[in-house]
Amino acid sequence: MGGRGRSRRTQRKHFRDGRENVWKTKKSDPQEADGVNNNENDSNGNNTNKPTHWQPFAIENTAFDEYYKEQGAVHPEEWESFIECLRKPLPAAFRINSSSQFCTDLRSQLEDEFMKALQTEGTDGNEAEGIKPLPWYPDNFAWMSSFSRMQLRKNKNLERFHEFLKQENEIGNITRQEAVSMVPPLFLDVHRDHFVLDMCAAPGSKTFQLLEMIHKESEVGVLPNGMVIANDVDVQRCNLLIHQTKRMCTANLVVTNHEAQHFPSCRYKKNSTNALDFGGMTELLFDRVLCDVPCSGDGTLRKAPDIWRKWSVGMANGVHCLQLQIAMRGLALLKTGGRMVYSTCSMNPVENEAVVSEILRKCGDSVELVDVSSELPELVRRPGLKSWKVKDKGTWLASHKDACKHGKSGIVPSMFPSGETHVDTSDNDQQNGEQTEGEDVLVTEVSSLPLERCMRIVPHDQNTGAFFIAVLQKISPLPVLQTKSSKHSRQSPSDNDEKTKQSEDDVANGNIGMDVDVSDVKNEESDEALNPSKKLKESEPEQVETVNKPKSRAEKANDKRKLQIQGKWFGVDPVVFFKDDAILTNIKEFYGIHESFPFNHRLITRNSDTNTVKRIYYVSEAVKNVVELNFLAGEQLKITSIGLKMFERQTSREGTSSPCVFRISSEGLPLLLPHMTKQIATSPPADFKHLLQFKSIKFPDLVDDRFREQVAHLALGCCVVVLNQGNEGVSDPPKVDKSTIAIGCWKGRSSLSVMVTAVDCQELLERLLIRFETEKESLPEPVKDDDDAQVKEDSEPVTVGSS
Repeated sequence: MGGRGRSRRTQRKHFRDGRENVWKTKKSDPQEADGVNNNENDSNGNNTNKPTHWQPFAIENTAFDEYYKEQGAVHPEEWESFIECLRKPLPAAFRINSSSQFCTDLRSQLEDEFMKALQTEGTDGNEAEGIKPLPWYPDNFAWMSSFSRMQLRKNKNLERFHEFLKQENEIGNITRQEAVSMVPPLFLDVHRDHFVLDMCAAPGSKTFQLLEMIHKESEVGVLPNGMVIANDVDVQRCNLLIHQTKRMCTANLVVTNHEAQHFPSCRYKKNSTNALDFGGMTELLFDRVLCDVPCSGDGTLRKAPDIWRKWSVGMANGVHCLQLQIAMRGLALLKTGGRMVYSTCSMNPVENEAVVSEILRKCGDSVELVDVSSELPELVRRPGLKSWKVKDKGTWLASHKDACKHGKSGIVPSMFPSGETHVDTSDNDQQNGEQTEGEDVLVTEVSSLPLERCMRIVPHDQNTGAFFIAVLQKISPLPVLQTKSSKHSRQSPSDNDEKTKQSEDDVANGNIGMDVDVSDVKNEESDEALNPSKKLKESEPEQVETVNKPKSRAEKANDKRKLQIQGKWFGVDPVVFFKDDAILTNIKEFYGIHESFPFNHRLITRNSDTNTVKRIYYVSEAVKNVVELNFLAGEQLKITSIGLKMFERQTSREGTSSPCVFRISSEGLPLLLPHMTKQIATSPPADFKHLLQFKSIKFPDLVDDRFREQVAHLALGCCVVVLNQGNEGVSDPPKVDKSTIAIGCWKGRSSLSVMVTAVDCQELLERLLIRFETEKESLPEPVKDDDDAQVKEDSEPVTVGSS
């Protein structure tokens, strides 16, 4: 423990010492210590060299200019426009959540209120173009804003627009996202029944897009057949991912924490009779894969100007192999006929075209680079490069032969257009007198692959950041290399199938040419998944015999694998199916939930003790199948978040006196409401607005007599108040469709209290005022009784994964 702590402190110290502090006061000249004063004085003798407390980031880098001019990323005549655009701040962009109940209202507000108001005002001459929809994004659901902070402070309309963005983003009705970052999901062609994997998902804006596509045109109270698994290697970034996607309120999402290049396939024994019990799956494969890999990030210079100072060619060279491994793993997890999008926010061909060309070389005819030039015609994009050079420590390299000649051991063949390996024989050539005079001339290779089908988005074309995108389709299973083993002749056909599949994974992970017989290992893993207790019993004697013996590296790795198969992921709560029949029966009877609503194996908790369960989550059929497959495969998936929070234990003073202590979560209400027959009251607009404004209203203060009577007949505890938008005839229970507006409330002994966050109440109130009125109605605040028990607002953060 102590040693690791010191190690961390040492790492922090090295990081701190090696980091330039731009806020630090400028140090005096070293010559001053020797009595030499170099300070400049004015005519009065006053010192004009004032200490610098802040220095802006330098927005130029000679090495950057030299590198990209040589690569020909843009034409020489447009270089100045390109570099000038890179030095300007990036306009803000955001998307309207297309699955939001108010998506069309938000779009109309942007078009009719903010954009037109600013065009009419035109104070600085820039407002007319300051807020506008992105022309290439479908249905005008993505917008761009190019206002500075100074403009936002000086203009009242802009200040109101800024507050609008902050509030709607917090609610989840809009998502702030860089414009070019919205592009990759659009080329995935996601349908509502697709299994989608987002390999490097954090911070989650693209995952949010994918979920919108899955839920597109879904019926009220019905979940789509597809799902999204969002993965990230960093635990903290997973938390950011959960925070971002929780605003979507979906039961079709699983968040995992794995290295993308080693993402597990959860393979299960093919001849298992239990396969039909969880959708017939024997392996976790995907219809669509988004492979937005870690990169040097120089396409984000406009958003992160600090990159100007840190940029070097080594940033791209250092991540090339990792990017290739992640992409190959993504293809191995892709179903035949499926589509994968490879993307980076980098302009460097070593991270872009070089990776794509190596993928095509490895996969042969099994993978096709798709031509999508006819899709999104309004998006200005440029074809991929077919020729480029590699630079390492100041030396330009046109081929792997040049790398060998200069002793560049860290430069791999896949970085070059041809991808050919060159064996350095320069010493022998020199001894034999075979070296020619023209040997130092760099002859740039040209790729024969159709790399022009890739897309390069450059900043000055549409005032965006830079991005690279390639769309790949899997035509057939990936080719595999035969592993060497003397046991091959003794393998059964089924064992050979397992070995072939494992070999495909090895190719995807870069484990090519290893002399390993993987079939025996795979069979052992399958047996262990079927009978974990057997595995534990067999391993116990070995643990006793080697208790005092230091473990080898291989043994430690094997121990780690055993822990993973047992599902003992450190720091992650277990995923448990909730099966307490007494509690489920109580919930169904209290809320009058239809028997047709699927509850069986759809409820998840993160705590095995049902007596202390605080939250119950609901998952879709697809997610349920994946969870069951994961159990049978040995819990290979490290799940940090899963499902939609449906029920939460009420802990207020009145909660214990209710017939049902579990209340409906505001996130789960839209899904559950169409299937409820009890604990529902229909409110006129006046009482509904009063609830949103005052959060708690006494029964005598309710305006509508019919509504007051409905509330009086409700049982003590959680209930749902549905807005009667047009004062039409009220049915019991009310009819629910996409336009239905409802909130969760708590009926106390003398009052009705809202169980929605203050931000949600404010946003919903504004939506209703815009829809039904032109001005807010001034209402007196009802008298509150201090002795009345109040129910706390549902303002706790949704941390999916806590017990």
